[in-house]
Amino acid sequence: MAKVKIYVTLKEGILDPQGKTIGNALEKMGYKNIEEVKVGKFIEIETKDAKSAKLEKKVDEICDKLLANPNIEKYTFRVE
Repeated sequence: MAKVKIYVTLKEGILDPQGKTIGNALEKMGYKNIEEVKVGKFIEIETKDAKSAKLEKKVDEICDKLLANPNIEKYTFRVE
């Protein structure tokens, strides 16, 4: 059994309106030293597969086909 932790974030240069809104709210709350906020997704998958190169290939396909928009997002993952 393996646990996969997947992190999806926006690519460099892509506008992040949600991050900008959070950054503005934090500034209004008095947190003045925050320069930038970026928002992403965290996905955790538990699988019966054992940690292997085959599993990593499968997770890569899942990310490409469903979890991340390859035009604007990038992803990383870790199999435990």
